[in-house]
Amino acid sequence: MSRSAYDVSLTDDGWSPEIFKIISGNTSTSWERLDVGAVLSHSFELESNVKTVFYSTPAVITFRVPTKAALQEAYSTSLLPLEILSDKPKASALHLAKRMLGNYGSLVSVISIMILFVYMVATPSKSGSAKGSKKKR
Repeated sequence: MSRSAYDVSLTDDGWSPEIFKIISGNTSTSWERLDVGAVLSHSFELESNVKTVFYSTPAVITFRVPTKAALQEAYSTSLLPLEILSDKPKASALHLAKRMLGNYGSLVSVISIMILFVYMVATPSKSGSAKGSKKKR
């Protein structure tokens, strides 16, 4: 039997003040109760002027359940490394061609085959027309 969680708190303090400035919201919050199946949302906005790769730490969620006396603790999923203000490498012509071929190669092949088929059906054969115009003696 599932029960509600009480004294739920979220702490997401892994955002380094040397790299990030909080624009709006808080990195930590709490709720008195979280019912089974309920969905909660929390957001905040950060800004950075530092060019770096940032590795975040998971947020910590603590809560109480009626069946256990001890405070329970859970962790959020870690984020992938964040490349902050990074320079995007320019795509070379070869890389662009490979990507286009990968995305559209099969479509180009099908269209090319259809055009070739229509051309072959619509264009009379030169060898056949040459044979037909010869007079037999």
